[in-house]
Amino acid sequence: MTLLITIIVLALLFDYINGFHDAANSIATIVSTKVLTPFQAVLWAAFFNFVAFFIAKYIIGEFGIANTVSKTVYEQYITLPIILSGVIAAIVWNLATWWFGIPSSSSHTLIGGFAGAAITANGFTAVQGVIIMKIAAFIFLAPLIGMLMAFLITLLVMRICKNANPHKADSWFRKLQLVSSALFSIGHGLNDSQKVMGIIAAAMIAAHPLGIGMGITSINDLPDWVAFSCFTMISLGTMSGGWKIVKTMGSRITKVTPLEGMVAETAGALTLYLTEYLKIPVSTTHTITGAIIGVGATKRLSAVRWGVTKNLLIAWVLTIPVSALLAAAVYCIVWLF
Repeated sequence: MTLLITIIVLALLFDYINGFHDAANSIATIVSTKVLTPFQAVLWAAFFNFVAFFIAKYIIGEFGIANTVSKTVYEQYITLPIILSGVIAAIVWNLATWWFGIPSSSSHTLIGGFAGAAITANGFTAVQGVIIMKIAAFIFLAPLIGMLMAFLITLLVMRICKNANPHKADSWFRKLQLVSSALFSIGHGLNDSQKVMGIIAAAMIAAHPLGIGMGITSINDLPDWVAFSCFTMISLGTMSGGWKIVKTMGSRITKVTPLEGMVAETAGALTLYLTEYLKIPVSTTHTITGAIIGVGATKRLSAVRWGVTKNLLIAWVLTIPVSALLAAAVYCIVWLF
């Protein structure tokens, strides 16, 4: 029981870290365009992170991404020490990338840690290769979809507004950024909170054969307090902000105007809703970065700081293997005890 409670507490801690690590995703453009102050922006994003809980439970009616994450490792190979090792590794990598201001993927960190510990304990047969490959593919597909959507939406909006008064149009786009930021924050909550739910569900399923009180036989039996806690923690984390990453996302990739900020957030939100429908856990960081690149590329390719983008891409590719190796090291230590 103690180990299960420890895992749940650490998973919720990771969820909180995920919130302030990824706060930049939904507020970077709205802050860089000075539509809201940083404090107002994180409150705005945190509120809609929490709204996502009610949308998932009462409108969508399921937590499909949580189910996908819980099945990353075959059920017969899931143990509490494996999950503990994966969560600890994910926390370490998330804090390290936050410290250096690198907008890496919290999602892939968690999945990489979970898979890495399982592989260390049981070999590669322990993980569901199809699910891992699908998740890995969206490291590239999510930003690409976000970039393409942002590029096309920007061209469409510019064509519609080509005769509009610039001052009046700018005022409208500032107001619309509130809507687009809210939409993206909902997508962030839907996507990222469910990953932690999936890990907690896996822990509770692993606990069931051990006769532990909180054990469950299926993710469908997951208590409501788990979902509520996950969405609450990511909202609280978002309220804490992640200012180093806000700077990278809001200004270092490309200079963003209110029009471009609105388009980037809208394109990012649509991409997240698509992956929610497909039940594929993706990185909100990758998605919004791709969208910001897309709006920058409509001006000219040189408007995008490709050197920064290249560094981000390297960090994205390294996230799963590095977090897996970290989890392997942690599992070796945990196994000794």
